[in-house]
Amino acid sequence: MNGDQTQTSPAAELPADAMIILPVRNMVLFPGIVLPFVIGRPRSVAAAQEAARSERPLGVLVQRDASVEDPTSADLHTIGTVAAVMRYVTAPDGSHHVVCQGERRFRVIEFLDGYPFLVARVEQIGESELRTAEVEARVHRLKERAVEAVQLLPQAPGELAGAIQSIQSASALADFVAAFLDLQPEEKQQVLETLDVQARLDMVLERLSYRIGVLKLSQQIGQQTKDTLEARQREHLLREQLRQIQKELGEEDERAAEIAELKEAIEKAGMPDEVRQQTDKELRRLERMPEAAAEYGMTRTYLDWLIGLPWKIEAEPEIDIAEARRILDEDHYGLDKIKRRILEWLAVRKLAPHGRSPILCFVGPPGVGKTSLGQSIARATGRKFTRIALGGVHDESEIRGHRRTYIGALPGNIIQAIRKVGARNGVFMLDEMDKLGRSHQGDPSSALLEVLDPEQNSTFRDTYLGVPFDLSKVMFIATANVLDQIPGPLRDRMEVIELAGYTQEEKLAIAKRYLVKRQLEANGLKPEQVEIGDDVLAAIIADYTRESGVRNLEREVGTVFRHAAMRIAEGKDAKVVVTVDDLAAILGPKRYEGELAMRTSVPGVATGLAWTPVGGDILFIEATRTPGAGKLILTGQLGDVMRESVQAALTVVKARAASIGIDPAIFEKSDIHVHVPAGAIPKDGPSAGVAMFTALTSLLTDRTVKSDLAMTGEISLRGLVLPVGGIKEKVIAAHRAGIRTVMLPARNRKDYEEIPESTRNALKFVWLEKVDDALAAALEPSAAEAAA
Repeated sequence: MNGDQTQTSPAAELPADAMIILPVRNMVLFPGIVLPFVIGRPRSVAAAQEAARSERPLGVLVQRDASVEDPTSADLHTIGTVAAVMRYVTAPDGSHHVVCQGERRFRVIEFLDGYPFLVARVEQIGESELRTAEVEARVHRLKERAVEAVQLLPQAPGELAGAIQSIQSASALADFVAAFLDLQPEEKQQVLETLDVQARLDMVLERLSYRIGVLKLSQQIGQQTKDTLEARQREHLLREQLRQIQKELGEEDERAAEIAELKEAIEKAGMPDEVRQQTDKELRRLERMPEAAAEYGMTRTYLDWLIGLPWKIEAEPEIDIAEARRILDEDHYGLDKIKRRILEWLAVRKLAPHGRSPILCFVGPPGVGKTSLGQSIARATGRKFTRIALGGVHDESEIRGHRRTYIGALPGNIIQAIRKVGARNGVFMLDEMDKLGRSHQGDPSSALLEVLDPEQNSTFRDTYLGVPFDLSKVMFIATANVLDQIPGPLRDRMEVIELAGYTQEEKLAIAKRYLVKRQLEANGLKPEQVEIGDDVLAAIIADYTRESGVRNLEREVGTVFRHAAMRIAEGKDAKVVVTVDDLAAILGPKRYEGELAMRTSVPGVATGLAWTPVGGDILFIEATRTPGAGKLILTGQLGDVMRESVQAALTVVKARAASIGIDPAIFEKSDIHVHVPAGAIPKDGPSAGVAMFTALTSLLTDRTVKSDLAMTGEISLRGLVLPVGGIKEKVIAAHRAGIRTVMLPARNRKDYEEIPESTRNALKFVWLEKVDDALAAALEPSAAEAAA
């Protein structure tokens, strides 16, 4: 097709009630107001160009969400302003500018498709100029408040107040004030959408009153700031005068002497370069700072902390392995494994003096000597000893220190202990590691990760100091009662050494070597005034204490000596001889009786072995049968794992009923009740599985369990006996309770060497592969078999 083609403008095809729409962001155009817009989106540029070319008005609509790049009808408000395009310019940098003057409000009826820009059918909204007394009063009040706001503005145009006073239309006045008021776009859109003139005046008045309050408050703050600056200048002048007076009185010389003393102390401290730079910087600040300044005391305290720390590398003490062994043996009885580990460390230290110190963690029940062992290690190694109690610590700043900005800020316990000891290679005991707490103030156990890592603690940074300190030469020793309560990452950084409870023979030796002597001194007695024999100490151990450690034993010995001290002080006796018969009068009746024969004299009762945080203990399993419908009843505060262990044991008994000699019908006609005495104490764990199986078999076969036998081990549904933990503590508890035979899982043979030799020699051990081995060793013959 040849010839000229006539292009038709898209605007020429618009319906009569349609209007080109210009979407804008964060700007609201009010009727009567002239606003410039910078546009860049292709559809917006096309809309502005078409409106300017065809001299048609634009419908300015505000986006609901300013982040939308290509808005659709759903992204725009429905009420906007009809605007006349006064000027359209394309700047040299390629940006497009359009200046619009608002004329009247409009409402979108529907958007039309098929145009290169947004087009909508609209309904123009007229303004009601009905002037009632309420409207007139609001117009008068709004003019007053608007003029007041203009006067509060620091750089408001002078003609703005006159322009406000000259507006006669109530609607135009509300729109004019709202346009120049510092409001959010959403608030301005609310004003634009409020069609009732009286309601619009109220809304603008409310926003304007709030803005006036803000302006007044801002002026007050500005005046206060000005007054503060003037006060500081005056204070500086007075301080300068005070300095001149102090100089004339000779006080300036004292200040100079103090600074010189600090410089000398810094020189002698032997700080690393990074620390020295920080110290010199703080000292220069202190020189420039007047003594009356608030920060003077804080800076001086900070410098005292830096100077007081042992930065110099001390000479390692001479290591004598034989002397160290003598000291350890003198201070503690037994504990051969721990002593051997300490001597090994000393030997390595002697051959490699610059190696890293280990992180040892002693885990064991209370009273076995964990804390006192740390003091012996310090004495044996020739190092200084300090103890940090971690029980109940729940604030991270207790480890790392506080920020210096806080009043009363101090370094953490680690740095405080370093300064107290005065050495970088001391023995630090972190006591009760498993008692650390956690709160909103932080997790202290996480703060200890850096302290207890030999690869990281050479650059430990306390929050208060703000400079690194080398902890790699410190020998850290941690103690805990329960290993499981120490967080995994912290436990991984330490070498765990477990301390089990003492046997009765060991307790007797400890009492003779240490406790008697210590209690004699504590009660003001001399050895010739009191005589206490080995039989008396053995009776106290057996009848009045049942613990893994010796803490209660020492208390009971102290009670005996206090009784003797009272008799001597009253003049009744010059020397007191304590016998076994006297214990009942001094300590009361026996607290622990041998009850094995009584508990195991009937079928259905077996003796198990349990582990507790304070050592091992014996555990009685009682089973009985009553007429019923095959229910299993469990009592005695059993945990979920132990309940499942009972159910597994009963299942194994049912599966082996025929081979054991049990009538399978008995399970359907009877209820079985399993009870573990001491019902007030919660119990859990799988290690009582063998004892459960033996007790149930004893009940259903009417055969009693041997009275001098105890057992431990987990069972599987196949009848296998699985290994358990705490063997050493359990065997010691069995020996302490008078047991003669102990049945253990065969897969626990590796723990045999951990059991004290005296205990091994006093007991008979039966190693179990299957539950059949347990029945063969544990059950007495039935009454019929015995008669035959």
